[in-house]
Amino acid sequence: MTKLFDLTGKNAVIIGGAGGLGQLVAKAFAEAGANVAIASRSEDKLKAACEELKAQTGKDFRYYVCDATDEENVKACAKKANEDMGPVTILVNSQGMNKKHPIAEFPTEEFDAVMRANVTSVMLTCKYFGEYMKAAGYGKIVNVTSVRGKIATKGPGNIAYCASKGALDMLTKQLASEFGPYGITVNGFGPNIMKTPMMNKIFEMRAKEANVTVEKYLEMQAANLPMRRMSDPEDCVGTALFLAAPASDFLTGNILYPDGGLTAIG
Repeated sequence: MTKLFDLTGKNAVIIGGAGGLGQLVAKAFAEAGANVAIASRSEDKLKAACEELKAQTGKDFRYYVCDATDEENVKACAKKANEDMGPVTILVNSQGMNKKHPIAEFPTEEFDAVMRANVTSVMLTCKYFGEYMKAAGYGKIVNVTSVRGKIATKGPGNIAYCASKGALDMLTKQLASEFGPYGITVNGFGPNIMKTPMMNKIFEMRAKEANVTVEKYLEMQAANLPMRRMSDPEDCVGTALFLAAPASDFLTGNILYPDGGLTAIG
């Protein structure tokens, strides 16, 4: 049974792996036996993440400085990773961004930036890493999407984010169709709002607007979920491991939701 989740000898690249959920996924993959490299735009953050990961796991991690929205950067990253590590057969796309404005005030350039970061970058990484997976005859692509690809928010501000995640969901499905004959699965998972440093600032702002403490605001939000608690990044790690492991070899084109039940009632 344990072989179903064994990544021993597999080579994995985590785009957006220098912090947050991506870094937790990198740690889990290494603990499952994979050789792991992380990639992002900031070399300082990559170095710090590799040091933290080694301290936690006792294993060495490679890193690649790569802007996933830049095609030449991605092409070079895929080539270098496959040269350094051997065939990279696991790719996780955990990169992305969000900009919030009501539609009447949304700057077009910011909308374009969100779409490029959340959709185009994934197309590019799958395009170039996918060619190496085709040659290997096997691959696992895992895209981090969101519940907001399936259900909209009640208020304004998320027009770009929701649209980008909906597009990412369909990109995932179409890639699954195209890559399937080569032994490559393409799936995604959609978290709910998670307690992360980035989101903590938003929680503080929303709590102030509601004239309650942050703790009370989180308690109110959790009360709307079947699981009655907010999500932590750790809640998604098992899903990522499942989608990268042999256990999901016949699962492709799907989006899983480790969301505390939000999409079941939303």
